[in-house]
Amino acid sequence: MLQEQMRIKAGNALQIQKERMPMWKILVILLCLTALILLVVMICDSNRFVKVSYRISDRRLKKNCRVVLLADLHNKSYGKHNEKLLAAIKSSNPDLILCAGDLITSRSGKSMEHAKELVRAISAEYPFYYANGNHEYRIYREPQTYGKMGASYRAFLKGNHVRILENGSVLLPEYGIRITGLDLPREYYQKLDRTKLESKTISRMVGHADRNDFQVLLAHNPVFFDAYAGWGADLTLSGHIHGGIVRIPGIGGVISTSYRLFPKYDGGYYEQNQKKMIVSRGLGSHTIPVRLFNPAELVVIDLVTEE
Repeated sequence: MLQEQMRIKAGNALQIQKERMPMWKILVILLCLTALILLVVMICDSNRFVKVSYRISDRRLKKNCRVVLLADLHNKSYGKHNEKLLAAIKSSNPDLILCAGDLITSRSGKSMEHAKELVRAISAEYPFYYANGNHEYRIYREPQTYGKMGASYRAFLKGNHVRILENGSVLLPEYGIRITGLDLPREYYQKLDRTKLESKTISRMVGHADRNDFQVLLAHNPVFFDAYAGWGADLTLSGHIHGGIVRIPGIGGVISTSYRLFPKYDGGYYEQNQKKMIVSRGLGSHTIPVRLFNPAELVVIDLVTEE
């Protein structure tokens, strides 16, 4: 009787062992589930945006000013006629709109209508100051490649009362703010080989920084923060890096739009020697149309007077 029970137990154990799933199958299932979760997150992050707010104070500011910063839309639309993005902008109650470049994508024959719809709507309600990114730079200066795309877009912006700042400045005396737009040549956007930018080069391009007013610099590429700060920008507003495309929680962006791993300025707030920089993670994408743990963002900045 005892021997029979032992045989039955041994048989049951053998049957359980046969029915147990092989380890390699478990690993395959786990990998598939992980890939599915990442795919869902990527699709969500590539089709949504969040609102991010900052507060900057300075004694030279004459009164408070709320700024909405747009960057790297790349002609993306959030809802019909970009209604979701437009609603988020209006609900922020900005005093003015600043653009750090790349609302469009420099691809011959590619539509710019989504970007135009947004610009048309907000420029009718708010002062709008626009500095070029590398994509605007291309369409304006390379008609042999992009045809009339640049001339058409420039005429559209001017027709909608958008102030284009191409190595130029505008003073807003009621706020005590000077806004300068830096239009860097194409060599400062090379994918692998990076041209060095010096503060004196910026001075030759846009003149000297205003020391009496709060100096805002719209400079699309944030990698030259040292030069911007050295030139005298109190606040630099940038984009271009798209948040590092894929972000690792606790570490940051993985790769820049110039294909550099773990970019130093991938998005957010930076400061050195009392000079500040805010880098937008952008509102769209282009060459690598992916965002993972890296939703697009609309940046709102409160510039406030010091008590």
